Amino acid sequence: MTRPRGACAAAWRTVARWCHRATLAAVAGVLAAGAAAAAGSGPAEPAAAAALQTVRFVPERDYGPFVFAEDDGRVRGLSVDLLERLAPAAGLKLQVLSPAPLAEQLARLRAGEAELVSSLRPTPERAAYLAFTRPYVSVPAILVVRQGAALAAGDGPAVLAALAGRSVAVGAGYAVEAFVRGRYPQVAWAAVPDDVQALRGVAEGRYDAAVLDAASAAFVTRRHGIAGLRAAGPIGFDYALSLAVPKSRPDLLQRLDAAIAALPLQERTAIQQRWMGPLHGSELMAPARPPLLWVAAGLLVLAALLGGVLAWRRRARPEGGARTPGTL
Repeated sequence: MTRPRGACAAAWRTVARWCHRATLAAVAGVLAAGAAAAAGSGPAEPAAAAALQTVRFVPERDYGPFVFAEDDGRVRGLSVDLLERLAPAAGLKLQVLSPAPLAEQLARLRAGEAELVSSLRPTPERAAYLAFTRPYVSVPAILVVRQGAALAAGDGPAVLAALAGRSVAVGAGYAVEAFVRGRYPQVAWAAVPDDVQALRGVAEGRYDAAVLDAASAAFVTRRHGIAGLRAAGPIGFDYALSLAVPKSRPDLLQRLDAAIAALPLQERTAIQQRWMGPLHGSELMAPARPPLLWVAAGLLVLAALLGGVLAWRRRARPEGGARTPGTL
């Protein structure tokens, strides 16, 4: 009986040694595979980061809510949030340059000191040296006047037409400037550096009115505490804003355009709502309807009511259609 027990113990010791060696070999194999994977993946992340192409983005200094500089120098806005979302998808890394007025932005692009601007509307003049992505947001241009100002009745175009010889502010070099100068040459147009100067000038009485987009009007008056203004209505011009790159860089245009097209509508809407949603409570974001539209709406309602009365009275006629002094 003793010998069988010794034989069994020896057999178990042999099996244990074999299992131990197999376990050590398996563990070594796993560690070696992990080391090889780590060695293979380690340089991949820097390589991927290095593959991102750096582009110099020059933001506008004061064009909120789309792009503007905070007091501490940080650049923020709807277009900035959009660019930060689009850049990695386009294989780009943004180098944000110091904010500048629009004229300086465009000059830096033409001089080759930057490759990207945002929040720009295409114009024939700009198309001579810039290429534009598809628009990512659109807002109407409106006429802003002082509350209580004695102006002609009507919508934005009617009021503008009646401002012949009077001073109206417009952003220097803005897309809307060429439009209003061509459409209303009788107005004394005053080109100003940005929308802040335009609205302050109207509030302080230096200008009789200003033309700018509705979202910027609402944002600027709230951010800078400019009061006593109202919207006289849209003027028939929309700001369809795009990103722009030098015409010599079709590669950048293709990347950015593809990234905009691939961005889910829900994400784009969320970015727009983040910046423009809080502005919708402003009267400047929802200009009053032109009086003629209200008159037309009132006439339609009156006609509908009159039609209803006539129909009811016809149904109320006596049987057989006999007319009485009280029936039509």
